[in-house]
Amino acid sequence: MKLYTSVGPNPHVVRMFLAEKNIELPIEKIDIRAGDNRKPPYLTDVNSRGQSPALEIDDGSHICEITAICEYLEEKHPSPALIGSNPEQRAETRMWVRRLDLGICEPMANGFRASEGYEMFKDRFRVLPEAADGLKAIAQDNLAWLNNDLGSRQFICGDRFTLADILLYCFVGFAAKVGQPMNPEHTQIVAWFARVSQRDSAA
Repeated sequence: MKLYTSVGPNPHVVRMFLAEKNIELPIEKIDIRAGDNRKPPYLTDVNSRGQSPALEIDDGSHICEITAICEYLEEKHPSPALIGSNPEQRAETRMWVRRLDLGICEPMANGFRASEGYEMFKDRFRVLPEAADGLKAIAQDNLAWLNNDLGSRQFICGDRFTLADILLYCFVGFAAKVGQPMNPEHTQIVAWFARVSQRDSAA
């Protein structure tokens, strides 16, 4: 296997997932700032969507999309379980991954692409600068809900550290550097973020 990676929160999710599982893979870095992901050979031979990351598996084919990559790696290397070791745990993790991805990560990322990242992305795909503030607000609304829901739980799925934590950590950390800082009033999320930051994989 080989991982194609780059800057940005999406590839960070997979790298952190690999680190938690103590899996070492050959790495090929793609310069997305220069647009190498949007032209051959990456676009023609690896991912026709032109997105990073991508996982090349042993038969030479490629798996793209971070959740699909992490699901594949979990099946290949089930321990330690970062999605779940039984159907109930896996369902809980997948529920949270979907909630976080759709409600926080996607609007957060698209809000960035439509504002601070506009010059980089405007000629690559459709971005809507008029929607930037609303997208960022949606992410903050859902973070406020999560802060209340999190309560005293150590991690998103209680005592289990999972893909859901990795996903949110990478996106919230990225957003804080590009105009969407963590709200200090979200004290549960701030404390959760500090806990995750202490993990070796966070480095």
